[in-house]
Amino acid sequence: MQRIYIAILKRFKIISINHKKASTEEIGLFYIEKEQLPVRLKQIAGSGFNELLYLATCNRVEFLVSSEEEIHDEFLSSFIGSFNSEWDTAKIVDLKEKFEVFEGMGAIQHLFNLVSSLDSMVVGEREIISQVRDAYDTCHQLGLTGDLLRLVTKHAIIVGKKIYSETGIARNPVSVVSLAYRKLKDLMVDLNTKFLIVGAGQTNTSMVRYLKKHGFSNFAVFNRSLENANKLAAEINGDAYGLDALKDFKQGFDVIISCTGSDGLIITKDIYSSLLNGDTTKKIVIDLAAPNDFDSEIAEDHQINLIAINNLKTIAEENINLRKDELSACKKIIQDSLKAFTATFKERQVELAMMQIPEKVKEIKDVALNQVFAKDLERLDESSKETLEKVLAYVEKKYISIPMKMAKKVLLEQS
Repeated sequence: MQRIYIAILKRFKIISINHKKASTEEIGLFYIEKEQLPVRLKQIAGSGFNELLYLATCNRVEFLVSSEEEIHDEFLSSFIGSFNSEWDTAKIVDLKEKFEVFEGMGAIQHLFNLVSSLDSMVVGEREIISQVRDAYDTCHQLGLTGDLLRLVTKHAIIVGKKIYSETGIARNPVSVVSLAYRKLKDLMVDLNTKFLIVGAGQTNTSMVRYLKKHGFSNFAVFNRSLENANKLAAEINGDAYGLDALKDFKQGFDVIISCTGSDGLIITKDIYSSLLNGDTTKKIVIDLAAPNDFDSEIAEDHQINLIAINNLKTIAEENINLRKDELSACKKIIQDSLKAFTATFKERQVELAMMQIPEKVKEIKDVALNQVFAKDLERLDESSKETLEKVLAYVEKKYISIPMKMAKKVLLEQS
């Protein structure tokens, strides 16, 4: 019986590329733009996955899948190559070295570490829980998730919340946004600074709220969706523009903060020169996108303080050192949660196996009433028939519930 559960759980796998082994640019190669998600994710699911959850953050892309397929080298090479038909063998081999593959309980532990932020670039940031939940909701709405991913995602979120509430891992919370603000503060910008905000997603929204909270008030928001640009601009008393208006903007700036989901450069050399409009003073660019929105070659021709995801890693490592004392408590919770998940998973497999029993019992009852004992029942009066129906309904209910309870008891004792 134990082998059966292990075999079922081995269907759960995670294919991951993250900040530990890959650069921001390499991670960005596997980002899928929001508009392309429905078509692209269904294509990916069709490559051998029964269920699929796609998670993309600024420092990782994770594919949570349920599949009987073994994720061997050949499969992984084909999977990576499906993202760009122009990549040659050498490129795919190089990228394959940046991936990690987890399976079964190893995948569960990786997911628990991830949602608890222990595997994040910034340990203790809570945003990862909402990112996992949103990723699940998106894939569920697309019909890509089933019972296995529902179960593991639900338990992972519970573990993350438990860690944040019972340990000090998130005390004095630090996030990519707060790290970027710290770098900005080190450059001693004043409250009259003009900000160009490129992108109105979650990261930039958090960033401008941070800035507004600290007294900054001069914002121009550019976004592909003008509706979302207007929404964010209204919150911070700024001006809103469509993304296409960026190339024609001539009102000057001091700081650009960019974070879009584009797979190509947003701020090119030509656009940046146009934004300067002859201004030669040193500017600040905060690029929180992956892949990058800002063409790094611009810094060769202009005076720029560039703050990007990669520049924040040193501060992130300091953040880990500050939280070392809490890591052992977090790991203890995760180990206990892995044991609890194992018991829950086994119970769920029993439930799934027994889901067919009610229908089978009903079929047996119908055959007995309408075929085997049909003539005998014709001789009964209505009151006797009604009593017989009650007896059969009672037996049917007990026949289902008692074996279920007994099976669960056995499983818990084995666990």
